[in-house]
Amino acid sequence: MNYHWDWHFFTRQVQAGDETYVDWLLTGLGWTLACSLTAWIIALSIGTLVGTLRTTGSRGLAGFGATWVELFRNIPLLVQMLLWFFVVPELLPRDLALWVKQDMPAKEFVTATLCLGLFTSARIAEQVRAGIESLPRGQREAALALGLSPFQAYRHVLLPRALRTVLAPLTSEFMNTFKNSSVAYAIGLMELTFQARQMQEDSEQGIETYLAVTLLYFLCAFIANRGMAWIERRTRVPGMIG
Repeated sequence: MNYHWDWHFFTRQVQAGDETYVDWLLTGLGWTLACSLTAWIIALSIGTLVGTLRTTGSRGLAGFGATWVELFRNIPLLVQMLLWFFVVPELLPRDLALWVKQDMPAKEFVTATLCLGLFTSARIAEQVRAGIESLPRGQREAALALGLSPFQAYRHVLLPRALRTVLAPLTSEFMNTFKNSSVAYAIGLMELTFQARQMQEDSEQGIETYLAVTLLYFLCAFIANRGMAWIERRTRVPGMIG
């Protein structure tokens, strides 16, 4: 029996409401973009800081950074998402826990964004650490010899070069952020995967739905890839990166 393709169903109204299926799809895309981009900002900020701490030479700071990386990198993202949503509120003081569980605005979005950002930050931290440690040791010593403080040496010398070195793996992590956001459907965030499941159940057009969602995920990752490639070209130092 041949499958009957029906691409026009996207413009039809859902069974219970005035919205169309394309409205659901666009809503899911909006939540996916908002969650992924916000999580990336969190991940890049914290990951850069933690990765830098691991190279300072301080045993305490390096130990903190290593603990951070091992904690968030070694637990599956789905498990972390469920822990943040269901378990962490139970560990908070009573009044704060009640606010989080009952009155906190956009609870699913905040939880998913924070969880995805911290999970990705551990991976970025390792890449930043590797980038800094790949630089010639003399660069740090030369910066300090010129009178720069350790903070200034990282700010003006080490981090700019290290981040240029690891732009390729950072591109992969940026793309992964969009793909990993699909896990947020497990806690009820109405992103693309959540909307796809809802559309399939409501319309029984599963093949068209998942093909459309697959295309949207591909476009998000592809645009992220091209955007990072543009940044790499704009920040390239002649003679430093092949």
